[in-house]
Formats: sequence, C-alpha cells, structure tokens
Amino acid sequence: MTQYGMAIDLKRCFGCQTCAAACKVANNLPKSLNYNVVYTKGDSDFAHKGTAVATGAIVNDSAGGNYPDCTLHFFPVQCQHCGSPSCVVVCPTGASAKDEDGIVSVDYDACIGCGTCIKACPYEVRTLLSEQQTYYIDEALGEVDAPPHKVMTVEKCTFCKNLIARDETPACMQLCPGRARYWGDLDDPASAPNVAKQGREVMYFLESEGTNPSVIYLR
Repeated sequence: MTQYGMAIDLKRCFGCQTCAAACKVANNLPKSLNYNVVYTKGDSDFAHKGTAVATGAIVNDSAGGNYPDCTLHFFPVQCQHCGSPSCVVVCPTGASAKDEDGIVSVDYDACIGCGTCIKACPYEVRTLLSEQQTYYIDEALGEVDAPPHKVMTVEKCTFCKNLIARDETPACMQLCPGRARYWGDLDDPASAPNVAKQGREVMYFLESEGTNPSVIYLR
C-alpha cells in the first residue's frame, strides 16, 4: 500500500504565497478558485490543534502582540487527503473516493454538485463551481494534463496527481523558496516527510475530527 502525504515545516514557511501561486498556475485555476491558502496569525497559540483556523481567528498578514514584541505565524492549508476522509463517507454517488495511492480525488463525471462533501469536510478546502468560471488571461499557462474545471462539480487539491504519475512532485513544493515542504509515501519510514519529522513536534490539523490527515505540520 501507498499513502502519499506531505510534511510542512512551519518554522521554514515565511508566508510568501509561492505555493499558492504555483498551484493556481499549474492547475489552470479560475479566479474564484484556490486549492492552497496560506493563512497568517499573530497569536502565540496559533495552530494549536488547528483551533485558530477552525474558529476563524485569523487575519491575513496581521501581526499579534504589542510593539516591539510582535509575532506572526503562517499556516498553509489544502486538502488533507485524509486516511479516513469524511467527504468520501457522505458522497451519494461515489464521486469522492480514496485512491490506491492514498490521494482523495473527485470524479467530475460522477459528481452531481450536491455539496454534501463540502459540509462534511472540516477543513473548508472544497469549492463548488456553481457557474461558468473566468480566468485572468485567455490562455492556459499550466500543465497540459491538469484536471478540467466543470460547472456544478466540486473541486479541491489533487496533490497534483497528474505530476505524480510522471514521477514529479506537487507544484506547491517545487517552487517553495523556504524548502518548507516534504513529499513522499507516509508508509515508507525512509520517505522525506518521515525523515523530516524526526525530532520535531508534530501537529495534525483538526486531529480531533478523526480524519487521519496525510498532511503533517512540523512546529
């Protein structure tokens, strides 16, 4: 078995948004859609078990504390490609599924746009494309085999499965200037994410939800 996943080093991430931009270009995402979002938080209790994001206690690019003792933390969020995905359980058509490589995917032909998976996902990383989308320019700049964008279907991060099939890494980590992301098979003890987390404090986003995320945060 393979369980692809990613480790994100929160000490190396400096909120440049390159991962979000790379993802948007590589996947030819329309204006209204983002697979990756980098949140910022100023309080020292940021991202404690994910409660900061879950409670909406986040203001982008806003430091916390009193000058000169200010703090600013960054927290990249995308689909967590859970080991026990709540979106898959509730999908009435089987459009949301967990593949053999551990990646949670959406079959756009089977998706009926009911939005059930959006309500079930605790991470708020799914988007229903309810109307025809607009783009920044008329030409697609991303990967030629990037997933299409179909009206009345649900979209989310795919872990760049098209790139993985070519033995490449997800676009979000290819251009990361802080080298804050590590990609690999979580079932392999020698994989980059497992090596990176050795000796580090490990956090799983909203771990209490019981979804067993495949994105590991290193603090």
